Parts: sequence; structure tokens; C-alpha cells
Amino acid sequence: MAGIDLAAKTAFITGASRGIGRAIAIAYAEAGADVALVARDESALAEVRKEVEAAGRKAVVLTCDVTDRDRVHEVVSSAIGELGHIDIVVNNAGGTSFMAPFTDLRFSGWEKVMRLNVDSIVHVCQAIGPHLLERGTGSVINVASVAGLGGTPSLSPYGASKAAVISLTRSLAMEWGHKGVRVNALCPGWTATDLNRNLWENEDASKAMTANVPMQRWGRADEMAGPALWLGSDASSFVTGQAIVVDGGLTAA
Repeated sequence: MAGIDLAAKTAFITGASRGIGRAIAIAYAEAGADVALVARDESALAEVRKEVEAAGRKAVVLTCDVTDRDRVHEVVSSAIGELGHIDIVVNNAGGTSFMAPFTDLRFSGWEKVMRLNVDSIVHVCQAIGPHLLERGTGSVINVASVAGLGGTPSLSPYGASKAAVISLTRSLAMEWGHKGVRVNALCPGWTATDLNRNLWENEDASKAMTANVPMQRWGRADEMAGPALWLGSDASSFVTGQAIVVDGGLTAA
């Protein structure tokens, strides 16, 4: 993206095999960064690696279930070893696979969403935080959601998990700011990815989801890459503890 320079920088990106994570990884490479690509699907990561290398940058493929604390620490160590250091951390892995009224919600479902969306970020930040603090520099970008900014009927675990991500982001920004490490949350609105294809490909569901979006459409994964580039770059050097909303105006009212 014009105007954003990540030359000589390195990035660690979770959920990098598809959707928003993939878009961010490719955008970072095109801006000059080497990247560690983290996800569970090795074959999908291999495809992203090809695109990163086509942009002339180094890509390190690391398979990992981000809910596995020990494995997260292993891949963070591997990424630092392969790239020399880490400048930018994008905690993008997350999501939910179900909707349910709160009274019908199984607690196991609640726990699953919290492990994926909150615990995974805790694991990554605890694993990589000492490295960033020792170097006295770094940008951590936690991908949250507009769902964390308001009520989410039938998606209460998801909304609560993303609200927790925003709160954790602000706490870490306050703890780490004096060491030169910035921590921000990126809050996408309704964004069309493979994970929610069943919604945006369904005409009735799609209309219902975008009815209150002033721009009257779904966001694209690549439209989240621009804000992520800015947050990872020196262009946002005095920005920390913020929830950057990219939602086509959904939360403007």
C-alpha cells in the first residue's frame, strides 16, 4: 500500500492461512516485511507463503493451534530464531462456529469461544511480550470486532470474548507503553470471509446483516489490511490502547 513502509520489519501473524490474516500477511510483505505465518492448515499456509515470496519477502510457515499454550511458545521461539526478531504481532486467529440464544447455550460452547478468542491472545502475548519489552519496541495488533462494542444477541460468547480482547488490549497498552511497545485492537465490522460465507451468500441473511451499515455492504478482508498496515508502521508511532473500528459506519449511530 502506497505510503506505508515496513522495510526491514518482521511480523508474526496468527490465523494467516485465510481471510483477514491472509490479507494482512500479503499486504505486509508487499510493504517490505518478512513474516511468520501461523495457523493450523499447513497446505493453506504454503499457498500464502508463495504469495509472500512472490512479493520478494521471506515467509516462515509455522503450524499451530493457538489454544495450545505450549505450542504457541514453541512457534514464537521458532519465529524469533528464523527472523532474528519480531517487530509486529497480529493476533488474528479467532471466530465462532455457532449462534444460540443465551438460555440454550452450552457452557462447553462458551468455553470453546473464550479459548479461541481470548486465551489464544494471552498465550501469544505472554510468549512474545518479553522479547518485545527487551527490545524496547514493537506493535501488537489484536483483531477484535464491533461485536465487542455492543450487544450481540445469539452471539453472546463471541461478543463477550471480543470485549475482553479490547479490555486486554488497553491494559497491555498501559503496562507496556513506557517500554516502547504499542498495543491496539482492530475492530472489523461485518466482513465477508470463508468463515461466514453461509451468511453473505444468503441474500436474506446478507440484507439483514447489512441493513444498518451506512455503506450498505459487507467489508472485504483486504479492507482490513490498510488499517493493520498503519498500526504496524511508524505512521502510528503515538497510537496505543485504541480500538480502531473499520465497519462501514455500522457503529456511527
